[in-house]
Amino acid sequence: MTDSDSIDTLRAAARAAADKKAFQIVGLQISALSSYADGLLICSGGSDRQVAAIADEVQRRLKDRGRRPLHVEGERRAEWVLMDYGDVVIHVFTEERRAYYGLEGLWGDAPRLDPETLDIGRGDES
Repeated sequence: MTDSDSIDTLRAAARAAADKKAFQIVGLQISALSSYADGLLICSGGSDRQVAAIADEVQRRLKDRGRRPLHVEGERRAEWVLMDYGDVVIHVFTEERRAYYGLEGLWGDAPRLDPETLDIGRGDES
């Protein structure tokens, strides 16, 4: 996968998440900091049901683009769903789990992708 492919995957996932009313959508470019992935997408849902709906929509949209996850974790409880696509890892959290794990802090040195790059409005990011 190229960085361009990873950005396209992050963009498609971000749009899918935004369409299901995910909030605090953050894309991180981690290729210079990690050997296992090029990008992360982190977003939140207001409840476990919304987290599940967001994760389902992301998987459906990426499947439509020919992408299938290598591994998915957390679908049953839907407090934190992790979808590993190899070059891109997508995290969908409830607000409480996101605050607890603080992934943005762990990846604080990673460049953030702006909302325009992710093709989402600024309102989806906050």
